[in-house]
Amino acid sequence: MQAVIETTGGLFPAHTYLLDSNNLVAYIKRGETVPFYFKQPIKGFDRRGRTFEKTDDSLFTQTQQPAGTIEVKGSKGETYTVDTESQTCTCPGYTFRGACKHVKELVSA
Repeated sequence: MQAVIETTGGLFPAHTYLLDSNNLVAYIKRGETVPFYFKQPIKGFDRRGRTFEKTDDSLFTQTQQPAGTIEVKGSKGETYTVDTESQTCTCPGYTFRGACKHVKELVSA
């Protein structure tokens, strides 16, 4: 997971975003402190024409994840979020195939 703040400027406010690979998982509106987690990650977060700066990931880890979500470690050390209610995952396998071992393990458990 990576937290970035938009530094583009212009007409739109600079929000802070939580990305997993290239998927948008959550954001914090400018001037607020509580993150909004999406039920399903927004795939392929478009950065064209915008600038970002890495920021403190603890902005997101200090707050509670939405109910029904679990963080799991992937085989290469990445952390992914699994939504147990909708049976979705933020890992690349789920993003491309619509299924992954993280969800499969939770369902069979």
